Amino acid sequence: MIEVNIPGRSALRLAYVVFDVNGTLAVDGVLVPGVKERLALLGQQVEIHLLTADTHGQQAAIDAELGLTATIIQHGTTEKGGYVLNLGADHVAAIGNGANDTAMFNAAALRIAVLGQEGLYADLLKSADVLVRDINDALDLLLNPRRLVATLRR
Repeated sequence: MIEVNIPGRSALRLAYVVFDVNGTLAVDGVLVPGVKERLALLGQQVEIHLLTADTHGQQAAIDAELGLTATIIQHGTTEKGGYVLNLGADHVAAIGNGANDTAMFNAAALRIAVLGQEGLYADLLKSADVLVRDINDALDLLLNPRRLVATLRR
């Protein structure tokens, strides 16, 4: 579990991190360099969940590379939101970039939007707590929680 006390905000107790895959962890169906190693470290602290529509048809290869199994999403944003709610939204960090990440962002305790090479759905930014320039920055926020404190303190 990752516990973060942020002045001016209730404490975060994160047991799960839910990731969008395409546009977030991967670009054009290929993992972004540095992601595999950071996810391995993060997985020592929290349970990692991957949600994807598998736009590029490469999820089986990504799963094999990471040693994880993604959940393939058939019904877009509402399915992702329900997934976060079923985990226990108060203990979930959601990380994504797309329109189909909106409901999971609205449900999660911590929401990190990734402005990567595949872009960012503009309306997702409205519900994000933090915007980062790439996925490795997002992962580093969770691996070094004082960075979250510095960004989110009031």
